[in-house]
Amino acid sequence: MARSRLTPERESELYEAVLDLLREVGYDGLTMDAVATRTHSSKATLYRQWGSKPELVARALRHNKPVRLDEIDTGSLRGDFHEMVSRADVDQLERDSALMRGLAHAIHDNPDLLQALRELLIEPEMTGLDEILRRAVARGEVAQDNPALKLVPHMMTGALIVRPLVDGRPVDQAFLTTYVDAVVLRALGV
Repeated sequence: MARSRLTPERESELYEAVLDLLREVGYDGLTMDAVATRTHSSKATLYRQWGSKPELVARALRHNKPVRLDEIDTGSLRGDFHEMVSRADVDQLERDSALMRGLAHAIHDNPDLLQALRELLIEPEMTGLDEILRRAVARGEVAQDNPALKLVPHMMTGALIVRPLVDGRPVDQAFLTTYVDAVVLRALGV
């Protein structure tokens, strides 16, 4: 879909409004009318720019992503994972963990949301993570046949979503560092 150019500031403003509304009313309660009202836009503009509610939500989440995995290459797997943790905005992670739990529920009833999240958020991150892991295998840090290689995304996502549920505490950098060292890297044999 052809999109007209918004200024980066205006696009950020729109995405932040979408995320605020998601936190306030959840995915099912989010409407294009509410986004248009909150952002002083027309619904026609929103549909012309993003095509659908699922795409707008997925792009807002992608825009808000604090860590870009494709930018990380420290020369070691441990270094790459520690760099990911050091770049994480823990305040944002805390706000987004509840949001992600809500979206995890919403994807069961909204296949279009699942497809948009996969295409615009998950697949680009998987590509970055796959590259980090591929380099670790090429350097000999991880055995090519290690079954944990395919489970790293599950491990990392689980830590972010489940810690508040299990411990009643937010995710922070100390927890993530310990988790990466004790669970992820050990499972990979590093």
